[in-house]
Amino acid sequence: MTIWLNGSLQDADGARVSVLDHGLTVGDGVFETLKAVQGRPFALTRHLARLTASARALGLPEPDLDEIRHACAAVLDANPMPLGRLRITYTGGLAPLGSERGEARPTLVVAVAGTPRRPDTTAVVTVPWTRNERGALAGIKSTSYGENVVALARAKEHGAGEALLANTAGALCEGTASNVFVVLDGELHTPPLASGCLAGITRALVLEWTGAKETDLPYDVLERAEEVFLTSTLRDVQAVRAVDGRELPAVPGPVTAKAARTFDEQAAADLDP
Repeated sequence: MTIWLNGSLQDADGARVSVLDHGLTVGDGVFETLKAVQGRPFALTRHLARLTASARALGLPEPDLDEIRHACAAVLDANPMPLGRLRITYTGGLAPLGSERGEARPTLVVAVAGTPRRPDTTAVVTVPWTRNERGALAGIKSTSYGENVVALARAKEHGAGEALLANTAGALCEGTASNVFVVLDGELHTPPLASGCLAGITRALVLEWTGAKETDLPYDVLERAEEVFLTSTLRDVQAVRAVDGRELPAVPGPVTAKAARTFDEQAAADLDP
């Protein structure tokens, strides 16, 4: 694999980031994951806007978006594949041990790996941990991903592909790496950003293209939702077939099927919507 590291393409086996990089020692960094189809990234402009917003919120220097665009193109050209997971990682760079940042420039890594098409459906479980909608990292795509690792491991232990979390107010929030939509009385809803969920790129496109509503939803809405689906860069629109072992009827349901079809059509028409 050939990656981009701090200004140039390098062989992944030989690329080196300091063990004192702040992204490694304290998780001081932000990232974006993009779908790349036949060497072309999907929704790159939106992802770069979110990367910039995340960096600002964390107090990192403004990323050079021209460099990142160039890095993405170079990495994709160097690693041809039909479907790829393109990852942009931007950290605080070399720093003293501890929370205080150093004076070094940020670290930028761009890498891509092949990925299979996601399954058409998945099962989800609810977990006892919560998102802090008032926390300093709320809504930031931070490399501090430990909470997600623990919650996803719980889901895998129960034979599920994703874990869904409430926030501290007891409202439905999001998955470990996905946004969640539910159908109630035939209408499509998703938690608002105020719930603490990530401002997902696919989430935003589904809202624009389907007319779904942002709604404060109690966590137990999952017990009565007629349909549930997840959205993320690599899932697109993925139907949920079971929640905590409760099988949902007719998966995908009609609203989910229409949303998936609409997303596929619109995304095929414009790779940078």
